[in-house]
Amino acid sequence: MPTRRSTPRPLPPAKKQAARFALQREADRTATAEDYVELIADLLREEGEARAVDVARRMGVSQATVTATVGRLQRDGLVETKPYRGLFLTAEGQTMATAAKARHDLVVRFLIAVGLDAETAEEDAEGLEHHASDKALAAFARFLAEREG
Repeated sequence: MPTRRSTPRPLPPAKKQAARFALQREADRTATAEDYVELIADLLREEGEARAVDVARRMGVSQATVTATVGRLQRDGLVETKPYRGLFLTAEGQTMATAAKARHDLVVRFLIAVGLDAETAEEDAEGLEHHASDKALAAFARFLAEREG
């Protein structure tokens, strides 16, 4: 892909670069929790229940992976399980799901506004939504407000 810059950018100071990588590792860890709670909220809204088998099918993972992840989400206070009733979000889980959905929708709208087709925007938003900083998200929102305003 062509770039406007003809000379490579110098490396940032080591401490600053390490902090950037640490932020990305934290975003990776948080991404799984956000994806799960967002999907559980969607299933509860659309189907009235969120079962582990449905989460596994939609995430493209095994039920064993869902069981392990849900166990972690329970320990983190985001998800509750009830025997023979499936998965439910705690208030904290619902708050996370709502925020994740809003970020996802914002990123999709931004990507479409800059020229991507809707399908690609949806696919790309799955990764970008977890890694964009609050500053970047605010810039996306300002761009959209100016464009739509």
